[in-house]
Amino acid sequence: MKKIAVITGTRAEYGLLKPLIKAIDDAKVLQLQLFVTGMHLMSEFGNTYLQIEKDGFTIDAKVEDGLKGDSALDISKAVGTATIGFAETFSEFNPDMIVVLGDRSEILAAATAAVISNIPVAHIHGGETTEGAYDEFIRHAITKMSHLHFASCEVYRNRIIQLGEQPHTVFNVGAIGIDSIKNLQLLDKKSFEESIATKLNKKSVLITFHPVTMENCTAEVQFQELLFALDKMKNTTLIFTKPNSDKGGKAIIDMIDAYVENNIAKAISFISLGQLRYLSALKYVDFVIGNSSSGILEVPYFHIPTINIGDRQKGRVAPMSVIHCAPNEQEITSAIIKTTNINFLDEISEQELLFGNGDATDKIMNQLTTFNNKNLKKSFYDLKPTCFEKL
Repeated sequence: MKKIAVITGTRAEYGLLKPLIKAIDDAKVLQLQLFVTGMHLMSEFGNTYLQIEKDGFTIDAKVEDGLKGDSALDISKAVGTATIGFAETFSEFNPDMIVVLGDRSEILAAATAAVISNIPVAHIHGGETTEGAYDEFIRHAITKMSHLHFASCEVYRNRIIQLGEQPHTVFNVGAIGIDSIKNLQLLDKKSFEESIATKLNKKSVLITFHPVTMENCTAEVQFQELLFALDKMKNTTLIFTKPNSDKGGKAIIDMIDAYVENNIAKAISFISLGQLRYLSALKYVDFVIGNSSSGILEVPYFHIPTINIGDRQKGRVAPMSVIHCAPNEQEITSAIIKTTNINFLDEISEQELLFGNGDATDKIMNQLTTFNNKNLKKSFYDLKPTCFEKL
């Protein structure tokens, strides 16, 4: 029986992976190994490994990264610690393949240890671009360490091939987050309001803003501009979800806490809503604002606008429901006004959806069950004949 190790480091990422984890666990020809790391094991982010256990999954290993802060030094040291931890874990459990998603630093550590251990890597959401975050480099590095690639759209599949990966190993499966939108029973409005202990006002907005990690000392300035714009909104419930353990994230967390404390009648905040509450929120809010990838990948499936601020997600393919703006109060305010335009709302209700039909899990499972890992050597795929072929 093939042992498939799924690695997760954040609650949001776990929410995306959950349908796949369950499918692997249910498969007769596969044995699930679940390795938990990163923010899941941090009390300040809610010890979210407990939710994984509550969902009925067995955690086979907890890989600590020793992250103590959000400086570049802290995160770099955490990558080293996590790499050691994954090397030891892989030696103990000997998985036949690891499955990772995205571009976070703890996932880089896992992929690095796997490659050195001759364990094949299956990578979800490769080929994407986020020019404002160092995730950009991590994501492409993981692509080059991977043997199976599951892209969310054809543009990203082609980009993975452009990076030299063999086309027969690269699959356009759609965004795996759509699977849960399609299959999860979301909360009705009353149940959602009870779950957040707040009755929604005439309007409501979901806000997630992360630091732009390729810029220095911009997080506080940019987030303050967003708060200035939100402050103008009347009769509106503001639902903040806090950023991940990225470089500079603590400053934004502190600003959210202070804003909510001073605006208790209209603002609430959560370390994480969790998948069910987050997706349910998208049924009832008027728009989503910030710079999270979810605003581009998943939110459009609810036919509501996303306001994407600044450069963190720059380079991503985006549907027309995504309004891009600069990180200043004036442009953010203009974008907010656009979300009320009837013609714009009518257009996005009919927009073409770019990231699949919610069957990514089935497509990924088909490849995991048939992949032959006897030969892990990789040859570089050239897009056209090179000068070396003439020698």
